[in-house]
Amino acid sequence: MLPCRVKLRDLQEPMSRRSLSEPDGRVAGAALALRGLAKQYAGASVVDALDLDVAAGEFLTLLGPSGSGKTTTLMMIAGFTPPSAGDVVLNGRSVTALAPERRNIGVVFQNYALFPHMTVQENVAFPLKMRNVAKPEIARKVTAALHLVQLDGLGARLPRQLSGGQQQRVALARALVFEPDLLLMDEPLGALDKNLRSHMQFELRRMHATLGVTILYVTHDQEEALAMSDRIALMNGGRIAQLGSAEDLYERPHSRFVAEFIGETNVIEGAVAEPGVFAAGGVRLALPDRAARAGAALLVVRPEKLALCSPADAPAGFAGTVRGLVYVGDCTRYRVEVAGGLLLTVQTPNRRDGRRAALGETVGIALDPADARLLPG
Repeated sequence: MLPCRVKLRDLQEPMSRRSLSEPDGRVAGAALALRGLAKQYAGASVVDALDLDVAAGEFLTLLGPSGSGKTTTLMMIAGFTPPSAGDVVLNGRSVTALAPERRNIGVVFQNYALFPHMTVQENVAFPLKMRNVAKPEIARKVTAALHLVQLDGLGARLPRQLSGGQQQRVALARALVFEPDLLLMDEPLGALDKNLRSHMQFELRRMHATLGVTILYVTHDQEEALAMSDRIALMNGGRIAQLGSAEDLYERPHSRFVAEFIGETNVIEGAVAEPGVFAAGGVRLALPDRAARAGAALLVVRPEKLALCSPADAPAGFAGTVRGLVYVGDCTRYRVEVAGGLLLTVQTPNRRDGRRAALGETVGIALDPADARLLPG
């Protein structure tokens, strides 16, 4: 089950190139292009000829299961892992042969990688010192970066004196203080508890809207990706299975993998046996697309698109018995066994005027065929 996805894109403004220490703290992001990027280990392909364009100022997330190539892609972009083939292009210039410190890319890791013997201020100042920035300028930029992440007054503390969320903010400030063209983030919220993660998701979007920096974010958490991203590249087996907005991937999946990885869904295996009709055992459903190609097919429908109704009002085969139910506060989730022993999940909002059902009750399932997605079998 996925929560309502709140977008903060309306906070974004046109970008202009300025210093982090100037009054509005706005910097401009760089466009990123990956061309045929690949990585092999012992002959096994981890990332397979990846092509991807990230617009300047975009927040794009690499999402996927463990082993899909997300972090390896990020490490190749940062310069920490050499690619087996392909090119990394930043603002129209290849950086593939450049050392990591020459790419002007900020990186935030899951474990934050803060220096435990340095204060907050010293941690944030470190990349500026490595670039031989003058002390007065370092002081201005560190102050601006700590203000951006809302850590004013904590510059003298050591990392062990901070909470997990505060340490994450220090790591973010350190990655932003030298005004990178691109910010890479690898599971940066993975060590935080659920409530703090939700809060930091909002803060990251706020900072992105403020700075306009290009962000490439890696996570295996689908809810995190849906809540934060302008676009999502869903990876599987070292390739991009689908690229698009959160709505694109959730509402219009291109494959069974995408449909089942993004949120929960009902997948019914059957066939289009006659024009515009999907059939699976006793289940039959007239489709909006009368030109649907005949042959094996999958009918994909999200649980919240279904509703309980009387058996007489249900489409053919969509009446059955409630085999399970779970009350989760704002909604109730039912498992209903319909024709052919098929189990479908139905998610209904808990309203006073809403229909309820009990275990063992015979019910119908109502659906609008326009809410279903037909995929090749």
